[in-house]
Amino acid sequence: MSKKIINSNNAPEPIGPYSHSVMVDQMLYVSGQLGIDPSNGQLKTTLEAQTTQAFINLESILNEAGLDFKNVAKTTLFITDMANFAAVNNIYSTYFTSDYPARSCVAVAQLPMDALFEIEVIATK
Repeated sequence: MSKKIINSNNAPEPIGPYSHSVMVDQMLYVSGQLGIDPSNGQLKTTLEAQTTQAFINLESILNEAGLDFKNVAKTTLFITDMANFAAVNNIYSTYFTSDYPARSCVAVAQLPMDALFEIEVIATK
């Protein structure tokens, strides 16, 4: 088994003791991404802005590993209010346009930094 830590300079610094992602053989496990602007470390203020920024951060990590959204096999979404499900889906569908990955969406009581949205993925080469 080969294991490699992959971090991106274009994504915000992790807010805890974890890496952006870990490549194990042909599988990339990406830590949950919030809508944090990497230029200033601040969480975007609206659901739409947070969700879009989280996808931008995710894309930079995937790219650092030589992958893109087509390589994603599984996503897990965390939202703090199921009333935001449709809005999140609208943004999600701009990044995943066909051959959709498997997905879970979970409503949670709270996310780090009081974020409204978080996404984690598993991708494969």
